[in-house]
Amino acid sequence: MTITIYGIKSCSTMKKTFTKLDELDVSYDFYDYKKQGVDKDSVQRWVASLGIDKVLNKRGTTWRKLTDEQKQAADENVNNAINLLVENTSMIKRPIVEGSYQEKLFLLCGYDEEAFDEIFS
Repeated sequence: MTITIYGIKSCSTMKKTFTKLDELDVSYDFYDYKKQGVDKDSVQRWVASLGIDKVLNKRGTTWRKLTDEQKQAADENVNNAINLLVENTSMIKRPIVEGSYQEKLFLLCGYDEEAFDEIFS
């Protein structure tokens, strides 16, 4: 069983995720992409599986601070959006939870208590 939670330690959604997985007695590794960065291959994998609309957080401060040109480029081309996510990890929706549990692969984006209960119970 290998589970990795990707995110930013201080995020309130991350704290809910840690608490929920601890309650379910699920062990995991935490990867703080704010401190450690994130590689393009990981972001491409997430986007290919979940879609750019699920992975890219357009509601946050980082997206709002982008220039109109950057936003338009991201909206027009998924590769531009992926490059922005690699450069600005705060725009990745949190958490990304990836791994295998009881021999089943999964990839989750965002805090979804029902999905956690379904996968880990």
